[in-house]
Amino acid sequence: MIERISLVDHHCHGVLREPLDRAAFESWLCEADAPGPWHGTLFDTQVGFAVRRFCAPLLDLTPHTEPDAYLERRAELGPAEVSRRLLTATGIFQFLVDTGFFADQLTSPDELAAYTGATAREVVRLEMVAEQVIPEHDPIVFADVCRERLTAAAESAIAFKSIAAYRVGLDLDPARPSEAAVVTAVARWASDIQHGATPRLTDETVIRFLIWAAIDLGMPIQFHTGYGDADTDLARADPLLLTPLLRATAHHGVPIMLLHTYPFHRHAGYLAQVFDHVFVDIGLAVQNVGTGTGRVLTELLELAPFGSVLFSTDGCGLPELFHVSTVLFRQALADVLGAGVAEDSWSIADAERIARMIGVGNAHRAYRLGS
Repeated sequence: MIERISLVDHHCHGVLREPLDRAAFESWLCEADAPGPWHGTLFDTQVGFAVRRFCAPLLDLTPHTEPDAYLERRAELGPAEVSRRLLTATGIFQFLVDTGFFADQLTSPDELAAYTGATAREVVRLEMVAEQVIPEHDPIVFADVCRERLTAAAESAIAFKSIAAYRVGLDLDPARPSEAAVVTAVARWASDIQHGATPRLTDETVIRFLIWAAIDLGMPIQFHTGYGDADTDLARADPLLLTPLLRATAHHGVPIMLLHTYPFHRHAGYLAQVFDHVFVDIGLAVQNVGTGTGRVLTELLELAPFGSVLFSTDGCGLPELFHVSTVLFRQALADVLGAGVAEDSWSIADAERIARMIGVGNAHRAYRLGS
């Protein structure tokens, strides 16, 4: 039954439009920057083997086809046809797309959805909004302009997202910063830019201002947590560090989405249990842990209420990542729920209901997709 459920991918990115050689393909395959002289080819990873196993048949190849043969066939079909085949096979009918990463290279939400006839909504990165405002406006009006931009974005976007984990860590002061504190922080940031720094936002006060501005708009907010590329200090990405902020936001009616969470997925499961407005997934982890997906999902569900767990692929760049994540997640969820039925922990009807909640229903409630 689970393999037939249509899915909402509540966190993903676009796919690449241009053909890729082997080195470029591998650079998008996992969180490593690129294949290197020490760890060798990135096809020798869980995700690399999963691509050869699950994606090859959709490109008219046998499972476990060697990487060069896979990439040759991929080039023959072209990026658009590969994307159409792999995305269609996922059964995803709604994509919530973070547009704040390589926007010039990746497809827009509408372009992504067009491959399969699905629908898509945009997720707006808070830090990107600020980075667009800072070069153009005086620190005195920065806060007002950001609020205007976020209000305008909220008219069409489905959610906001913060990558505070990458920029300052998740140990955030939960208090709303004062207007004076924001002006001071922005002035310091503007001065750094004038002296040659890039407009990359790494100021905790400004990031907190953006988070509270988004909360005021009543929109769901996604937070990157846990596993990511070398740009993040993993120890500062534990979702437990958000506990004070979760307490402060508990009564604002705003869903907080903890993305990825691995290897802190048990911590995230606890937070989802004790805070009603917290939702969790293991998105990015799935494609990367491969055969370990069932174990990770089981550990998440030790404490997380079934009504607080969402599905996502964190697919980015390669349509293969969408397909691999979907196949592995479906298998893992079927195994976890099937084991519960076998030991009479829940009925078949309960298992089917939970599968629909996690695959579709929880996302529809949290993001108000039905409204």
